[in-house]
Amino acid sequence: MGVLGAIARHLDSLVGPGVMLIYPLYASMRAIESPSTLDDQQWLTYWVLYSFITLFELFCWKVLAWFPIWPYMKLVFGLWLVLPIFNGAAYIYENIVRKYVKIGLIGGRVNSTYPENQKKVLQMVSLDARKSVERYIDRYGPEAFERVIRSAEKEARKH
Repeated sequence: MGVLGAIARHLDSLVGPGVMLIYPLYASMRAIESPSTLDDQQWLTYWVLYSFITLFELFCWKVLAWFPIWPYMKLVFGLWLVLPIFNGAAYIYENIVRKYVKIGLIGGRVNSTYPENQKKVLQMVSLDARKSVERYIDRYGPEAFERVIRSAEKEARKH
């Protein structure tokens, strides 16, 4: 159990920098180069949250030293924020930040040029799916997206 125990004890030190710094740095650089603003939202929110966590640790380090599980909680939270399957940073932005911080919002959570029913659909899907839908609408127009929605509703009623 010596090697496995050492790895388990230092898992946060081994995996943490990759999860909380290296991958977000890479994804942020990709987001800067992409034409969509949705991934920018994910990664800007992540860096704001990461800054808050870091400041919290700086001010509360004496108290956190009494909680040996803190580094692992931070690692799990970082995984939730970063991994595309969860999109935790985007979730926090959509469900917490937007409710309390209204800086420069125009028309709601999704691009205001979309009809209300399309906005509802876009708000329900993940960040990656939303980017794909927005590209589809840009390419084929809102009418084509309406047909897709109607077709999906028909299929849903069948089952």
